Amino acid sequence: MRAARWHGREDIRVEDIPEPELRPGHVAIDVAWCGICGSDLHEYLEGPIFIPPAGHPHPVSGESAPITMGHEFSGTVSALGEGVTDLAVGDSVVVEPYVIADGVDTTPGQSYQLSKDMNFIGLGGRGGGLSEKVVVARRWVHPVGDIPLDQAALIEPLAVGHHAYRRSGAVAGDGALIGGAGPIGLLLAAVLTAEGLTVVVTEVSAARKAKARETGVAAHVLDPTEGSVGDRVRELTGGRGADVAFECSSVDAVLDTLLDAVKPTAVVVNVSIWGHRPAVDLQKLVLKEIDLRGTIAYAGDHPATIELVRSGKVDLAPFITARIDLGDLVEQGFQTLVHHNDTQVKILVHP
Repeated sequence: MRAARWHGREDIRVEDIPEPELRPGHVAIDVAWCGICGSDLHEYLEGPIFIPPAGHPHPVSGESAPITMGHEFSGTVSALGEGVTDLAVGDSVVVEPYVIADGVDTTPGQSYQLSKDMNFIGLGGRGGGLSEKVVVARRWVHPVGDIPLDQAALIEPLAVGHHAYRRSGAVAGDGALIGGAGPIGLLLAAVLTAEGLTVVVTEVSAARKAKARETGVAAHVLDPTEGSVGDRVRELTGGRGADVAFECSSVDAVLDTLLDAVKPTAVVVNVSIWGHRPAVDLQKLVLKEIDLRGTIAYAGDHPATIELVRSGKVDLAPFITARIDLGDLVEQGFQTLVHHNDTQVKILVHP
């Protein structure tokens, strides 16, 4: 089968590899669509980050580079391993793409995303969505019913946004500021709006500002090159500042802006994966007693996230801006997002 494999920085190759074998307790899936994630771009430009380097296999998957990529994907169940009785061949599904030790408790309420040696399918081994087929342990497979499979490929990044929302402690009626209107920032805005928050987005890209406006996920869209974001947010909130903020850009100046624009005692959630150590003015954090929180991926968020889409509270269709074949992954996918990222929000790949 065809698969996109990470060999090194700026070295991703579409290769023919053996199809994965079905095992007891596992589900075979024909991949329909796979999104290109910001973390994939970090691996392409700066990796290995999550990808285990050649000769240094991951302690859970046992794999190292070259690694099949892709962790935002949807597909159709093609076969069921022994012991799997609650799915059917032909079901539309998405994958919660974790590589986690077998003994880790993944029942509701557990913080399994913080378990030792956690990694992701499509980064840490065990196949990936940028291939024709995957075989995944049953506990990571979520049925999506009649959600179209192209839209379903966005449920994984939407779950990232849902988990960040839960980490923030925000409630309906709060005012939220999002720094960065890339895919994660926009999908997080969709979650927050669906949950009853008033969302302000700050972004410089014309295309991404337009997408935030046309999808209705933000009540206000600000451009930091056109004046002080902090002053404008205070104007919008009666001088108070945002109740909560989310960093979704991995840009130092954006995090500084959020610290300036939130109210005293506010919560700022860092959603980005950083490829560098940021230089940030922490004096604002100290003087305003801001609570800076991290968030990674998701834990038990997929069912609620899927329901947001099935209920119609979140419409994922407008965020898909291109569809390409796996063979065009590097030129029309990675290169476009690296050099012309203001022209795209979410590029989907059909293996």
